[in-house]
Amino acid sequence: MTNESPADIDLSDPQYYLNRELSELAFQSRVLNEALDDRNPLLERVRFLAIFTKNLDEFFMKRVGGLKQQIDAGVTERTTDGRTPREQWEEAIDKARPMFEQQAACYREEILPALAAEGIHICDYDELTADEQSEMRDYFEMSVLPTLTPLSFDPAHPFPFISNLSLSMAVLTRGGDDDPTFTRVKIPQNRPRLVEVDTDTDETRYVLLEEVIRANLDLLFPNVEVLDTAVFKLTRNAEVRRNEEVAEDLIDMIEEVLEQRRFATVVRLEIEADASDSVTDLLVEQLSLDEREVFSLPGPLDYREFMDLTDLDRPDLKLDSWTPQPHPRLHDLGRNEAGFKTGEETIFDEIRRKDVLLHHPYHSFGDTVQRFLDAAANDPNVLAIKAAIYRTASDSKVIQALIDAADNGKQVAAMVELKARFDEQNNLEWVRKLEEEGIHVAYGTIGLKTHTKTALVVREEEDGVRLYSHVATGNYHSGTAKGYVDLGMLTADRDIGQDLVKVFNFFTGPSLDEEFRKLLIAPVTMRNEFTKCIRREAEHARAGRPARIVAKMNALEDPGIVEELYKASMAGVDIDLLVRDICRLRPGIDGLSETVTVRSVVDRFLEHSRIFYFENAGDPDYYIGSADWMTRNLDKRVEAIAPVEDHDIREQLRFILELGFADNRKAWEMNADGSYDQLTPGSDPEVRMQSILMGQALAANTQSDLPMGMPASHPNVPETLLVESNPTFMTSREDSDQLTPDIENGSPHPMGVSSDADTSAPTLVDESGQPLDDSPAQSQNGEATEVVASENGDSRAILDRFPEKWYVPKSNHYQYAVRTPDGDRDYRKTAAAAAKLLTKYYDSDAQ
Repeated sequence: MTNESPADIDLSDPQYYLNRELSELAFQSRVLNEALDDRNPLLERVRFLAIFTKNLDEFFMKRVGGLKQQIDAGVTERTTDGRTPREQWEEAIDKARPMFEQQAACYREEILPALAAEGIHICDYDELTADEQSEMRDYFEMSVLPTLTPLSFDPAHPFPFISNLSLSMAVLTRGGDDDPTFTRVKIPQNRPRLVEVDTDTDETRYVLLEEVIRANLDLLFPNVEVLDTAVFKLTRNAEVRRNEEVAEDLIDMIEEVLEQRRFATVVRLEIEADASDSVTDLLVEQLSLDEREVFSLPGPLDYREFMDLTDLDRPDLKLDSWTPQPHPRLHDLGRNEAGFKTGEETIFDEIRRKDVLLHHPYHSFGDTVQRFLDAAANDPNVLAIKAAIYRTASDSKVIQALIDAADNGKQVAAMVELKARFDEQNNLEWVRKLEEEGIHVAYGTIGLKTHTKTALVVREEEDGVRLYSHVATGNYHSGTAKGYVDLGMLTADRDIGQDLVKVFNFFTGPSLDEEFRKLLIAPVTMRNEFTKCIRREAEHARAGRPARIVAKMNALEDPGIVEELYKASMAGVDIDLLVRDICRLRPGIDGLSETVTVRSVVDRFLEHSRIFYFENAGDPDYYIGSADWMTRNLDKRVEAIAPVEDHDIREQLRFILELGFADNRKAWEMNADGSYDQLTPGSDPEVRMQSILMGQALAANTQSDLPMGMPASHPNVPETLLVESNPTFMTSREDSDQLTPDIENGSPHPMGVSSDADTSAPTLVDESGQPLDDSPAQSQNGEATEVVASENGDSRAILDRFPEKWYVPKSNHYQYAVRTPDGDRDYRKTAAAAAKLLTKYYDSDAQ
C-alpha cells in the first residue's frame, strides 16, 4: 500500500497517462496475434494477416501522417503523456517496425508451409514447371501487359507520380552504354493478385502477379537489359485539411481534399529486403523520405489481397460460418404460419409495446434496422423519416428506403457526413442521388463531425402523433453489420423522440439546443453528464455505499475522463473497463488506480458497441450510444447516448458486460505499463464471448417468449458483477454533491438500513444461490488458501489482524470480500485494496 494521500498525487503528471499512438499500436499487436495464434483455423489466421495490413496502412496514413504534419509545422507542444510530435513519431515507427517483421516471418515460416500442407500452394515463379511458366507468359501477354504503363525517370521524363498504397515495381534497365534508367511499373489492381495456376490435381496453386510481371519483363522492355527489380509500396498522409469556415461549398471542399490526398506527403516506404541500394536511395531522395520511414521487408509486400483465400471452399480451415439471426420479437410480425402478410400487427406496434434491443451481427441488420426503415417508408400513417448517415454500403438499401419514402410522399431528411474519413467519395455519391430524388440533405456542420447513429420516424396514430426512435452504436451499413459488434435500441419513448427532433433540427437549422430530456448529446451535455456520473460513484464510495463503473467502448483517450476515473478509483470505486483499442489510463497503480481493471477483446468480429454502467448505490444507470470516451467524441462531434430503462434490455446489457469479463480465450488484460497479457482458460471451462452470443442468438429462435432478444445467462458466466435496481437508495446525478448521509441526525443509512437495525452479517451465497463458507481462509474449491504472496507485508499484516472481517468469495472476478460495519460486503481485486478497506472500517488507530 502507498502512504500517499489523493492530495499528494499530481494527476497532471505525464507518467499517469499512456500515449495515444503507442496504445493504438498495442491494439494492432493484439490484432496481429490472431494471425500468430496457431489455435485459430488456418484461413482465419490469413484473414488477420490481411486485416493487420489494412489497419497499419490506416494508422500510417492518419496518425503518423498527422504527426509528420505537426513536425513540418514546427509544433513542439507536448501531449498529456509528455511527448512532442517528433518523439511520438520516432517511437511509433520504432514500435511498428518489429511488428511488420513479425508479420512477414509468420507468413514465411508458418502460414505458407501450413497452406501447402493443406494443398494450397503459393508458389515462387521458379517452382512452376516449364509448361506452367509458358501458360503464365501467355496470360501475361494477353491479360496483363496491355494494362501496364511503364513510367521512366530520365532527363526527358520527370519522376513519376506514385499513388497511395499502390503496389509498384522499380525496374532498372540499360540500353547499350547508357546509364541505367529507373522505371516505375504499377502492379494493376484490376487483375487478380493471386494468379491461379491450372492443375490436374485436387490441389490449388497460385503465383503472385508481381512475380508473373517480373519474370516476363522482356516483353515490356524489349531490346534493353533488365539490371534490377524491386517491389515497393508507398503510404501517403491522409491528414489533408481545409479551412471549413472559408469553404463556400462543403462538397467542393471534400472533393478537393480527396484530390490533395492523392498527392500528399509520403510517410512510409515499404520495399523488398533484397532491393539494391541504388533503387532504395533513389526513392528516398525523390520522395524526400527520412531513413526511419523506410521499411525493408521480405516479400510479399501487402497482404490485403490474401483475404481472397478465405473465399475458398475449405470449411475445415475456417471458423464455423455465421448467419445473423432474426430477432425473435420482430421476425414473424404481421405474418401467418405460411409466411403471408396478415396486416394485423406492425413493427411499430411491437416497439410501442416494449423497447427492442438489437445486437449485431447476432441479430440480422436486414430483419431489424432495415425492416424498421422499410416499414416506415411504406406505412401510410408515417409522416416523416429522418436519418443520420455516417457510413453506409455502396449498394445501400437504407438509402433506397429513404428514396422510397420520398416517392410515397413522406417528408424525408438525411444528414450525410461528408467528412467520414475514407468514405467521403461514397457519401458524395449518395448525396447526389438523394438530392436528385428531391430529398433534403444536410452535409455536416462547421467544425463538427456528425457521428450520431440515429433515425426518427414520425407516425400519426389514433391517439396523436407518435415518435419512434432508433439510437445505435453502429453505422447504417449492412456490410459492416455482419462483422462489427454493435447495439441499437428501437423505442417509442417520447422524451428520446423529442430529443432527436432537436438534434435533427440542428442539422438543418442554425444552432444546437443545450437542454435535452434524456439523451446525452455531444458536444453540449455529454461530457458534463458523464463527469457527474463518475463523481457520483466517487461520493457513494466515500460514504460506504456500493459504487462501481463498468464501461465498454472502443477507446478511452480523453485526459479529463481519465483524471475523473483516477479520482473515483482513489475514492474506492470499482472500475471495470472493456476498451477494445486505445486506453490512456494505467490500471493497477497503488494508491491511484488499484481498483481499476482494463480488458480488451479481439475476436472474429470487431467489438464496436458502447455500454456505460454506473451502479449508483443499487439504483444503476445504463447507457448505450455512438460515443467513446475520446476528446473528439465529447467535444468535436455530434454524438448521442441514450439511457436504457427497460428491465429486460438492462438485463441483456448486464450479460454482455459479464461476458466481456468472463472471456478467457480472446480477452487481454492490461498492465500498468500499457502492456497486455492474454487470458487463458487454464483448468476452467473456456468462455468466449462472441461464441456464446452466437449460441444465444440461435437459441432465441426456439424460445417463444424472449423479451430481451436472446437469453441473458450462461452456466459458465457468473452473475456477480452488476446489480439491478434497488430503490431503497436512489440518487440522481444532480444530487451527487449531497450524498454523504448524516446518520446521527436521522439521515438515511447507506442502502436503506436504519442505524438501529440488526446489522449482523447476512447469509452469503455464491452465484448459484448456495451458501458460502465464510471462513476467511477458504478458496473457491474449499481448500485453505493464503493471501497472494506477491502482495506486500503491510497488506498481509492488516488481513491477519482482521481475519473475521474478510473472506475469499466464489468469484472469477474478485479475490477478496470485505464485510462492512453495516453488514454488507465490498469486493476487491487485490489484497492491498482489501487491506485499505479494512483499515478504513476497523482500524481505530489509523482513523
